[in-house]
Amino acid sequence: MSTIRRPAARRGFLKTLAAGAAATAFPALAAWPDKPVRIVVTFPAGGASDIVARVMAEQLGSRLGQNFVVDNRPGAGGSVGGQLVHQAAPDGYTLMLSNSTPISIGPFALDKQPYDPVEGFTHIALIGSAPCVVMANPKSGLKTIADLEAAAKKAGRLDFGSGGPASIGHVYGELMRNVMGLNMVHVPYRGGAPMTTDLIAGVVPVGIDVLTAFVPYFRSGQIVPLAVTSANRSPLVPDVPSIVEAGQRRLVLDNFFGLSGPPKLPAEVVTRLNAACNEILAQPEIGKKMLDLGIATSPVSPAAFAGFVKEQVAQLAPTVKGAGVKL
Repeated sequence: MSTIRRPAARRGFLKTLAAGAAATAFPALAAWPDKPVRIVVTFPAGGASDIVARVMAEQLGSRLGQNFVVDNRPGAGGSVGGQLVHQAAPDGYTLMLSNSTPISIGPFALDKQPYDPVEGFTHIALIGSAPCVVMANPKSGLKTIADLEAAAKKAGRLDFGSGGPASIGHVYGELMRNVMGLNMVHVPYRGGAPMTTDLIAGVVPVGIDVLTAFVPYFRSGQIVPLAVTSANRSPLVPDVPSIVEAGQRRLVLDNFFGLSGPPKLPAEVVTRLNAACNEILAQPEIGKKMLDLGIATSPVSPAAFAGFVKEQVAQLAPTVKGAGVKL
């Protein structure tokens, strides 16, 4: 069989043509980023997600030579911002500070699921994770998860407060109810602050929320921490047992913080962003900033982050649906 040989000039022309076509089809690969990149935050300004996004935006901008701008788009359990990013062009100029709310909870608490939280995004980099904390009013007499279980069974029910319907604290309480077989009744609040006020006053005996904001109340003795929901103790409160130490391995849950983008982001953009994020997280001063927020940094590959997201969605989606959690 004979081989068709093209003249060298012809071959060179075809290579140039192919390269030009690739650059046209994927302009992000040629000079990304050549304009500002926005990071959508699915919560209002001032919270942990917003702070993390602004730290990462500043650092990414200095490394990649372009402005990274935070765009707060709260609403519908994070699904407003999540849908905006899900529908954005896959060019690397619209990203999301992803976490458990818009990924593992919010989409399943709506009557119509707005996006697939696993396949509907490109999950780029895991920034870190922060546990929730199960806590009690001191006058309740509860000091451990075993105390909580005994009190709930003796009374026939146990009320618990959270930062609101479909918050991670709400969903974790429903997970406890399912796994431990307790009649735990959710008392929703409009945010963590009013829940904290009522927990300190004893209006509600138990509260569940992300750990960070409650450390001062533990130190003052106004609230008693029973356990953090991670597999290991948090360095922020090293004296508080983990949920595994409390004998409830099936209740391990961390609220994660990551960087995600629309589906089908070019691999080169994903690789570059992941490497930049991991370099940022390796800096001791950034690690300290995150730890001050209760976040343990966890630099991993995009594939590992996507696997983490898939596992958490598989854990929480049935709980959200089964408990009838609604936004």
